[in-house]
Amino acid sequence: MRLFITSTEYAALKRVIPLLKLNKGTFILAVVLGTLGLAASLGLAATSAWLIARASEHPPVLYLTVATVGVRFFGISKALLRYVQRLASHRVAMDGIAQLRTNVYRKLTNARTSTLAGLKRGDLLARTGADVDALGDLLVKSILPLVVSLVIGIVTVLGIALISIPAALILACALFLSGVVGPILTARHARLGELANDRARIGLVESTTTLLTNSAELQVNGGYQTVLADIQSNEAELISSRDKAAKPAAVAAVIDQLAIGIAVIGAILVSIPAAEAGLISVLSIAILTLTPLAAFEGTSELAPAAVQLVRSARAAVRIDQIMLPSTLEKNLDLPSAALTAPVLEAKDLAVGWPGGPVVAENINLTLRAGSSLALVGKSGIGKTTLLYTLVGLLKPVAGTVRVNGVDIHRIKSEDVGKTVSFTPEDAHIFATSVLENLRVANPKTDIHQAEKLLTAAGLGTWLAQLHEGVETVLGAGGTSISGGERRRVLLARALASEAPLLLIDEPGEHLEATTADALVKDLLSVKDSHRGTLLVSHRVSALAAAEQILVMETENGVTTVVASGSHSELLENVPAYRHAYLAESAEAII
Repeated sequence: MRLFITSTEYAALKRVIPLLKLNKGTFILAVVLGTLGLAASLGLAATSAWLIARASEHPPVLYLTVATVGVRFFGISKALLRYVQRLASHRVAMDGIAQLRTNVYRKLTNARTSTLAGLKRGDLLARTGADVDALGDLLVKSILPLVVSLVIGIVTVLGIALISIPAALILACALFLSGVVGPILTARHARLGELANDRARIGLVESTTTLLTNSAELQVNGGYQTVLADIQSNEAELISSRDKAAKPAAVAAVIDQLAIGIAVIGAILVSIPAAEAGLISVLSIAILTLTPLAAFEGTSELAPAAVQLVRSARAAVRIDQIMLPSTLEKNLDLPSAALTAPVLEAKDLAVGWPGGPVVAENINLTLRAGSSLALVGKSGIGKTTLLYTLVGLLKPVAGTVRVNGVDIHRIKSEDVGKTVSFTPEDAHIFATSVLENLRVANPKTDIHQAEKLLTAAGLGTWLAQLHEGVETVLGAGGTSISGGERRRVLLARALASEAPLLLIDEPGEHLEATTADALVKDLLSVKDSHRGTLLVSHRVSALAAAEQILVMETENGVTTVVASGSHSELLENVPAYRHAYLAESAEAII
């Protein structure tokens, strides 16, 4: 394997392949079936060669009966064994791909945000999509043909050696030329094409995704043709790289045919004198000449196998880069007390995006089950960034965020989800039913519970108008519903979560003021000793039910919490808060 790939690629394969959770028993079965299938080809070639040569001597027909039956047996066995082998090998590959993709997603949930933020969307899609498939193809298209060809090659050479050692040596050299030299040359040249193919494929995925998800916006702002040109350019580069990769494959095919010619001509040259000298029978000439042809059925697959090895090794490197230990840091278990009495605490917290400036600082808050907090401030001052940090998606610039005394940014993400549920303003609506969109937060949600949650989120009338109720399929991204309905579906999803602590970003966004305020009041008014709520809003008129309100403002270029207290306390003591409340009240009257 080291002949075809670099040490870096080899190391990446060693780390990534275990994530396939390979079913060794089924894979060994596939190898055995593949070997038997190719052995049937050898048996067919040898029996056919003997039958043709013996029939030329015009013996009684009964002398040929066994060979005739043998030809039929090996012919049927060859097709049957190869079919069953493909069933077994593809079962291994498909199961491995599913396991690898699951393991990759699981590890990515515990990756540093900076790791994923540094990747383009198309790059991440390529690594979790096509690259994972390439690792699955490694089993079927590379390792399996290599093992089968090696076994059959050795068996064939040993079998020929029983008849003629010189013919066996010639066959061994020809198999080496076809099975080693050709694939090495192919792999070396294919690497350059694969590097270009990587760049073009990632660019094509990125441009295509942009076009599919933002088509309307691109047509309005005039960027549609630019993105379309990028797609065409990447597609042309992809075709060009594949054409370049086809050239070494053609060279390998020539080498393979040359090796077959050497094996056949060499067998003739050594077998005829041996037969004349009485060292072998005349019938053996046909066997020595025709049988090796079947052995090359295996080696003919090794050049494509080498290309697949290079492609899979490159894919392993890209997958490994986002799963290296240096990119993963969330490895602590959730404190057991957090499930019954969770406490989320931020102390002297400063937040910001990786590589960017500090957005807000000197933030202190505590959220526990049974409490309700509201975070209020103008748009764009860092409220959403704060929520991302509190839930563990962003690492603090300074200060700490802890769950029951343990740094939330070190706790495994799946464990954090058991305690804290976060509903961002731009959370995704999936192209599936309303019910399944709620089950994203809680897979145990049934139809009755879904209806109650949607009603609680203010969608009772809307739900009653749906012909299929909660089984109605929504468009991807919520394109089939209004902005307000989308926000309420997301709110129902948040309420479906079993996490004791809820973080909700702008639940009233895209709703008219009166409706938005009513929704916020409902959220803050529900008193549940087992659930705490932290709600972000840029409006203050609906926050009276909050136990504590944190007011964020930007002063001297720095955003921080400038005041905190109950709604009545802030109205009395904070002029800016009182002014905002009066302005919203006047707006409601108008």
